[in-house]
Amino acid sequence: MTVLAYLIPISLMLGGIGLGAFIWSLNSDQYDDPEGNARRILRPDYDDHPKP
Repeated sequence: MTVLAYLIPISLMLGGIGLGAFIWSLNSDQYDDPEGNARRILRPDYDDHPKP
C-alpha cells in the first residue's frame, strides 16, 4: 500500500506534463492546417523551385 503513495503522485505529475504539452501544442498552432500541405503538393500548379 505504501507503493500507492508514490505511484499516485507520479502518475498525476506525468498526466499533468502530458496535458501541459498538449495545451502548449494547441496554443502554438501545431494543428492549424494538418491537410493543407498534403493537398497543396498534389495540385497541378505546384512549383518545385519557387522564386527566392
